[in-house]
Amino acid sequence: MTALLAADAYTLSSGRIGALAGGLLGLLGVVIGGFALARAWRRGAVIAVAAGVTGMAVGGLVVVTAEGGVGTGNGLGGGVVALVVGLLGAVLGGIALIRRSRSRTGSARPAAAVRPRGRAVR
Repeated sequence: MTALLAADAYTLSSGRIGALAGGLLGLLGVVIGGFALARAWRRGAVIAVAAGVTGMAVGGLVVVTAEGGVGTGNGLGGGVVALVVGLLGAVLGGIALIRRSRSRTGSARPAAAVRPRGRAVR
């Protein structure tokens, strides 16, 4: 039976580095997604979705490959945080994309239903 040894608090293992990278990508997605919501910035919304999904993927990889539990230095806690923050960034970016596409179309009526004003030509 192998004993799981906890790592020192300041030791950067590969799992901790991966969790940190995933968390930072997810946080980047949240910040840019917030800006994209506030400013109707389409490129920012796409970047937010990409950063959020990438942060989730990295965090998920860390969670799947971590041996042991939280506190063993394998980055399991940080991987879970990266999953949640990445999901939030992807959702914010997706909402910004949906708002942007709806604001460009204007009303819910099709363009053919709009009648021009003025005199009718006979």
